[in-house]
Amino acid sequence: MQPFYMGVDVSKGYADFMIIDSQKKPVTKTFQLDDTFEGHQRLYNVISRFLAKQPDATLFAGMESTGGYENNWFNSLIAFQGSLAVQTSRLNPLGVNHNSKADLKKNTTDKISSQNIAEYMVAHPEKVNYQQEDHLAGLRKQWGFIQTLTKQRTQFLNQFKGLLYTSNPELLHYCQGDTPTWILTLAIKYPSAARLKRASAKTVAKIPFITKEKANQLISDAKRSIASATDPATEQIIASTARQIIHLSKAIDAQTQRMIKSCDVPEVALLKTFKGIADKSAIGLLIEIQTVKRFARAKNLASFFGMHPVLKESGDTARVSKMSKQGRVEPRHILYMVTLAALKCNPLIQQLYEKHQKSGKHNMAIMGICMHKILRIIYGMLKHNKPFDPRIDMANRRRSARASKESPEKDMSRRFQSYDEKAPVSRRQKKKRLEQDRSQSVNDTQSVITEPVPVGNIIADILPDL
Repeated sequence: MQPFYMGVDVSKGYADFMIIDSQKKPVTKTFQLDDTFEGHQRLYNVISRFLAKQPDATLFAGMESTGGYENNWFNSLIAFQGSLAVQTSRLNPLGVNHNSKADLKKNTTDKISSQNIAEYMVAHPEKVNYQQEDHLAGLRKQWGFIQTLTKQRTQFLNQFKGLLYTSNPELLHYCQGDTPTWILTLAIKYPSAARLKRASAKTVAKIPFITKEKANQLISDAKRSIASATDPATEQIIASTARQIIHLSKAIDAQTQRMIKSCDVPEVALLKTFKGIADKSAIGLLIEIQTVKRFARAKNLASFFGMHPVLKESGDTARVSKMSKQGRVEPRHILYMVTLAALKCNPLIQQLYEKHQKSGKHNMAIMGICMHKILRIIYGMLKHNKPFDPRIDMANRRRSARASKESPEKDMSRRFQSYDEKAPVSRRQKKKRLEQDRSQSVNDTQSVITEPVPVGNIIADILPDL
């Protein structure tokens, strides 16, 4: 089989294509096709003619995930696999970008981008996952629609609170965190403090979740309000905004329930066996992970979520270790909400949190540790297709502890010579080296080196290891 690689740079309404061989040499000129029926048909004809000239060839096509613009081309190439020797993959744009930077390419055009995509597939085949079909396409669309509605609701909520600050600021006390529905209903009927103070407690108490005592308190607060906005325009905007928020909340709930009912993916039921993962979070995690086969080890999945620690130490720079937070925020947000739920109902995560809390770690640092732990558990569940069992986790921890005790300690020292006070190092590095030199035992040092060794032999011994 002779492999060829086709990079597809997708834009809104069209795409650029480039085919190269395994040596990264172009075998066709860059061509551009529109995202229409005729354009997709022309692509099929181009690929057919190319493979007809190369009977033993397989064409590997790849395109970046561009927020949905690539779906039409991706689905067409998947359909072509029934009659043509074609394999198709979605690629991480970050990897393609870094690969092009490593090649020191300065310019960026659609033509160059399609070639960069093809070259990335040649350079990093282990990073490319060729799919036969996207069985999560429907769930992904519903999930994206729910996320869009949620963002719109958040925007309206922020606007609502800003308007409420000038029309009835005393109500903001009840809007800590999420805004309750009774506040929105109250704002529709009484959009300002001037309107609310003239209302009767009996009428206000008819609003769900407002008792007669609370109604009296609300009216009393409105009479002493410092509100500055009492004009009809502001009242109309507040009432309209509150209606939009209620409408979006109902739409989000309806779409979420519809997504849960239409979900028949077995992995979702598997993830729900972990206490803390509900239907929505299970679907969200699965959409982000797609398939666990993309990740060779649990640490690769942690890196994809941006949960891996990053160590920064160079020269005299102090050592700093923190969560990388690379990649998209949405996966970490889902995992954070799962961790909050697990802290209430999952004994394993509760014990882990309490253990690190006693050691004096910061609460958010402990949350990061718990999130990383849950992600590793999720990886094991999906990889071995087994429901969550705390006994498996305990067995894995015992095995890991036993292996660390049995394995000999490695000498992590990079120093091939003793401290030299004439070395042109900084004051901080000199102090650090003196402390290290004093901490070593004189007897141990003398027992290791008992006689001079020729420099030539040292170099000859070191070079093969380097």
